Amino acid sequence: MSDLDFRGRTVLVVGGSSGIGNGVAHAFRARGAEVHVWGTRPHASDYSKAEGSDLDGLHYARMDVADFAAIEAYAPPFGTLDVVVCSQGIVRYKRGEFSMDGFQDVVDVNLNSVMACALKFKPMLTHSGGAFIVLSSTAAFHATRGNPAYNASKAGAVALVRTLGQAWAHEGVRVNGVAPGLVDTKLTKVTTENPQRLAASLQTIPLGRLGTPDDIAGACLFLASPLGAYVVGQTIPVDGGLIL
Repeated sequence: MSDLDFRGRTVLVVGGSSGIGNGVAHAFRARGAEVHVWGTRPHASDYSKAEGSDLDGLHYARMDVADFAAIEAYAPPFGTLDVVVCSQGIVRYKRGEFSMDGFQDVVDVNLNSVMACALKFKPMLTHSGGAFIVLSSTAAFHATRGNPAYNASKAGAVALVRTLGQAWAHEGVRVNGVAPGLVDTKLTKVTTENPQRLAASLQTIPLGRLGTPDDIAGACLFLASPLGAYVVGQTIPVDGGLIL
């Protein structure tokens, strides 16, 4: 059996309805896992492939991750859980993060909800000897003009991975993270749909291209598999060399 064979495993991808999370969800599904995803819209039918969402073969549930009581009250439709990938994330442009309401909204989704998910699913992951994977951003490692909450929340996620990794490793739960660089999703359209900004960004990436959700999924598969069995508390940049 391949180390990347996830048959018989159950995976939850928070924020798996679109973008990077959707790519990660399908990567696990393609390797045999039963994959559940959370999104923000009421029904799976509210998403379309035209906007980069493919929910075929995935089990969908709506969850407002900023509602921590709702996460705690969630009744899982699965009896066991082997992998949780936290891929939720928002950003506020046009200086929306320079108000306390905007700042708190972003931090609640990008950081505080990660801890809420960790606490919710830690007992199930302890039982299975599972993996908890947090998608942050290379923004955690440098300033991001105009987005203090996004930057702080992603830096906080990297720190949270270290601390939970240390705290829970002895219980058999491996906590790690992936820090994507510039990936072509709806969240980055402010750059990818602006020819001048896109050209300038590509000049900073040694590989000379945008990342894809599949690029990020590869790192998640590694961290969730026996190949990553001795990796704890680390966040792997997957960025084409952006932060070098």
